[in-house]
Amino acid sequence: MPNPMTTKGADDLREELAHRKTALRQEITQAIAEARAHGDLKENAEYHAAREQQSFNEGRIQEIEGRLADVQVIDVTKIPETGKVIFGATVSLFDLETEETQRYCIVGEDEADLKQGKISVMSPIARALIGKSVDDVVTVATPGGSREYEITEVAHI
Repeated sequence: MPNPMTTKGADDLREELAHRKTALRQEITQAIAEARAHGDLKENAEYHAAREQQSFNEGRIQEIEGRLADVQVIDVTKIPETGKVIFGATVSLFDLETEETQRYCIVGEDEADLKQGKISVMSPIARALIGKSVDDVVTVATPGGSREYEITEVAHI
């Protein structure tokens, strides 16, 4: 099953992949070569640390390549706005209890970052919002109990 991802998320992953395959690989290879020059590899902490870093980097490269091979990139800016909440939309919510406004962008699981206002399409709040429209009131089950939000804006940014 394809993994949905925004255009920005896919671009960010491709950028990370390019960095890991070029600059970072070269830095690690150089660090290994320098550590080897120090002599006895059995008791050489720098050598072992560099090899571990190399292993992590190669694992992350494989992980990114796997994700990109299985991704379905969705460019929300090319989808006409109807006021309905869809994948990739940025949604403004008015919390009926606290009277605060929150703004979230619904993204793929790999892109989710709450500090940046990006929530996974699989999160309870996103699942409650998908398919709803501006002015709808949605109830979201949270660990602290149910919360009600009014959708005040849906944007395709």
